[in-house]
Amino acid sequence: MTIAQTSPAAVPFAELDALTIGTVAVPGEPKYDALVSPWNVAIPVRPAAVLAAFDAQDVVEAVQFAARHGIRVTPQATGHGPMAALTTDLMVTTQELDEVVVHPEGWARVGAGVKWLKVVEAAAPYGLAPLSGSITDVGIVGYTTGGGLGPMARTHGLASDKVRAIEVVTGDGVLRRVTPTEAPELFFALRGGKGMLGIVTAIEFDLVPQPRFYGGSLWFDGTDAPVVIEAWRAWSAELPEEGTTSFALFQLPEMEGVPPMLAGRLTLSVRFVWTGSAIEGERWFAAMRAAAPVVLDDVAEKPYLAIDSVHTDPLDPTPAYEAGQVLTDFPAEAASTLLALTGPGVASPQILVEVRQLGGAFARPGEHPSAFASRDAAYSLLVVGIAEIPGVEDHAAAILDAMAPWVGGHRLPNFTFTPEDYLDAYDEVTLARLRRARRTYDPDGVLMIGGVLA
Repeated sequence: MTIAQTSPAAVPFAELDALTIGTVAVPGEPKYDALVSPWNVAIPVRPAAVLAAFDAQDVVEAVQFAARHGIRVTPQATGHGPMAALTTDLMVTTQELDEVVVHPEGWARVGAGVKWLKVVEAAAPYGLAPLSGSITDVGIVGYTTGGGLGPMARTHGLASDKVRAIEVVTGDGVLRRVTPTEAPELFFALRGGKGMLGIVTAIEFDLVPQPRFYGGSLWFDGTDAPVVIEAWRAWSAELPEEGTTSFALFQLPEMEGVPPMLAGRLTLSVRFVWTGSAIEGERWFAAMRAAAPVVLDDVAEKPYLAIDSVHTDPLDPTPAYEAGQVLTDFPAEAASTLLALTGPGVASPQILVEVRQLGGAFARPGEHPSAFASRDAAYSLLVVGIAEIPGVEDHAAAILDAMAPWVGGHRLPNFTFTPEDYLDAYDEVTLARLRRARRTYDPDGVLMIGGVLA
């Protein structure tokens, strides 16, 4: 059964306002734009109404309200990863659920509106670190429910494998605490299922003892990209699990915050995190330092607080167009194919083209089974361009088409950018379990993203 769809224009959102402590806003009201603004400003997020939940009970009221009035709900925490097609009815933003508690014995509890930076800072005095993302400005819940591929993934695995408990309002309007023994099928589905079954209000997860790391980014001139990528392929193939690495072709504009030697030109960044001793990390990384003349070297021993220096992702909202896939292999022919469309001498409209090496602990199942189905992937490919640049979408599609001989396996949920592509993130057994869980926990189809399972 699914809800009888009602036009959002006919829904009495004043009723929801009376039922909740948080702020309810509709288009035209002063607070509306601030509450719905996503990080990717190229995506038009214009729900019929938005609720800034004050607490978990507000989320319960919102889901039950939606069911009564025949509309669907979509959560948003920090505004990363929005999809316009999923944000047409009622949006529930959890950004005010900002609880952060770090336990010195090695775990944390956070509210759904918390970004990784707060946990990184709170855990650092105890020599602990979370399995945060490539930038600590990203929200914890969306990242973790999509698996959570971070800069230490080959050593410590996925963030979703460290989850101890999730508090969630499921599509039937019930607030539940979910663990490996309490609602185990829901625990399976929430870790990797990317919010298809409920709106998370809090999450608890293990930390790792990682006060410091050896790593950062090493930059080369774009003209040296062919030789550096060939060296990276050979070097990374021998890299132990203490090392996690990727490379990215950048075309950074001349603007504040971009080092002058990197601006207005094609450059290549090799990213590296070594979780063992700095001496061993430096020894392993020597081969990359010798690959070609270095433009900028930021690889050194650092506190985990400096983890953002590895991927150097932007902090400010950006009008981005993103596309991606997973690869079964990255042989020399694949590297040449990628460079033919994005390398030196090519008029590429992309600002970033990234290849991450996977494997190691990423490939091994966690202690408890989850809906994350991409562990067989050997590499991930991500393409990011500025949405306003003419031809950026066609060029990104051409890159993915050219790389098709090496594309295989299931998409990474967090690198999936359209609703219809979500089904490609799961195998048939996992899809069957997700659909069964949806029938149990969201029988009326209140959650908008869950509709991709129909």
